[in-house]
Amino acid sequence: MLKLEGKAEFRQGSALEMPFSPGTFDGAYMIHVGMNVADKAGVFREVARVLKPGGRFSIFDIMGTGNDLLEFPLPWAVSSDTSFVTTTGDYRTLLEAAGFRVEHERGRHQFALEEMQKRMARGPSGAPPVIGVHILMGEKAPAMLKNVNQAIVSGQVEPVEIVAVAGGR
Repeated sequence: MLKLEGKAEFRQGSALEMPFSPGTFDGAYMIHVGMNVADKAGVFREVARVLKPGGRFSIFDIMGTGNDLLEFPLPWAVSSDTSFVTTTGDYRTLLEAAGFRVEHERGRHQFALEEMQKRMARGPSGAPPVIGVHILMGEKAPAMLKNVNQAIVSGQVEPVEIVAVAGGR
């Protein structure tokens, strides 16, 4: 028994209207979410609202490099109608408009390429592992993974990490 009962609380809500008072949190993070959100400005404003001054907002998302001609399906969207990939510059501009100061920004293109090579080397004939994200993606998983890998290899998209500080104006 870990005796953690009552130590965590789960709340469901919209990222555009969080059910929390202003200045509630010391930090927030967003991992592989931005590609699904059209209103990033609204999300960033809302995160800024619920963070304490000086709170950190960490983001790890797939971001575009300026070439929007992606091949679908992708892990986050089956068509361009539901894909909201944008550039690192757009993220930076929207974060700053929401009152954040970008403290750290790092493209993870090489890291992504190395991880893809490791994964392909592990499985027999490139087969996916028994358990993995492909299970959640369903039958389109092979095409989704192939397309995102190709988009990363070709430089159309890259994973990027950003750390921004609230109240950074």
